[in-house]
This record gives sequence, structure tokens and C-alpha cells, in this order.
Amino acid sequence: MSPGTASARRRGFWLRTLHQWHWISSALCLVGMLLFSITGITLNHAAQIPATPDTQTRTAQLPGDLLAALVAQADDSDGSEPLPPRVRSWLADTIDVRPGAREAEWSPDEIYLSLPRPGGDGWLAIDLASGAVESESTDRGWISYFNDLHKGRNAGPAWSWFIDVFAVACLVFCITGLVLLQMHAGQRAMTWPMVGLGVVVPALLALLLIH
Repeated sequence: MSPGTASARRRGFWLRTLHQWHWISSALCLVGMLLFSITGITLNHAAQIPATPDTQTRTAQLPGDLLAALVAQADDSDGSEPLPPRVRSWLADTIDVRPGAREAEWSPDEIYLSLPRPGGDGWLAIDLASGAVESESTDRGWISYFNDLHKGRNAGPAWSWFIDVFAVACLVFCITGLVLLQMHAGQRAMTWPMVGLGVVVPALLALLLIH
């Protein structure tokens, strides 16, 4: 086998491999890139996008047996722990609040639980003297919801893992694309000027126009 033939075979192998990784990573990234691109625009123009938060307040009276159990637990609490399962079940059935295993702030007089989520906020307070339960929930709409997903705000560990995996897939997409550009640059004279433009424009904006 001549050196030219071996070189051509190596080039063909790497082209096929890179194209395969490039299209696989692009398929994995497609929906995520659309989501992050669109929410990048909405975040950049957040002040110009009107939003009317919807706030709901709910109140209830904790049953005596559950209140007694909370008071006893508050005496032994270290100040931060989840609500007991029976109380969480009662809250879900009575006022449609599902705190899950989030840690609440325990004091001798009150239990307070912050309930932030993508696109909204909320809190829950239980008065240990009277058993009064008060909850407030604020919904800022779908745009705020997707903006918070973009930032990973209050979205939980599963979404955090998704962002990490998505970022790795994007790196594979970009790096394989760069190598493919290098392999085809000989037949495409504008390859490196266009790549250079993609570097120079944001660099000049950062140096000259960002204060």
C-alpha cells in the first residue's frame, strides 16, 4: 500500500468518525440548544417582557395530634430538618402544598419552609402555638419558568445533571465541528476568516463596549 493510499484511508476514517460524533452530539443537543437559545433572548430582554405574577394564599388549621407531634419534635430539633411524612401528607391533601423532603427552619414558636421553584416562589409557615397554617405561592408565568430552567434556578439535582450532560454534548459538537472545519479548510477559503470573525467580534465588544 502506497503512503498516499494509507493517508487517504486514515483521513477517510477520521472524517467518518468525526461526522458520526458530530451528528450524534447535534441530535442530543438539538432541543436543549433551542431551549437555551430562545431563553437567552428572553433573559436578555427580561425588562421588556411584561409579566403579571399570580399570587395565591392558603390557610388551614393543623389537627391537634399533628400539632402536638410537631411541638414535641421542635423541642428536639437542631433547627433545620424536613417536616414529618404525616404532616406533608396532610398539607398535600388540605391545601395542595407538597414540600417533599425539603428542610424547614424550626424554632420554638414557628416552622418556616421556603418553597422556591422555576418560574415562581412560595413559602409555608406553621404557628406552633395555635396550629395555624399559612402558605403563599407565586407563579410568574411560562417565560419565567423557562428562564429559570436556563439558569438552573431552583430546578433540583436532576435538571442540574441534565445541564452538565448537555454541556458535554455541546462541547463534543463544537470540537468535532472545529476539527471538521480544519480538515475541509483547504477547499473552503473562508473557513478560518469566519472562525476568526467569531472570535474577534465578541472580544472587541467585551473590550470596547462593555463597561
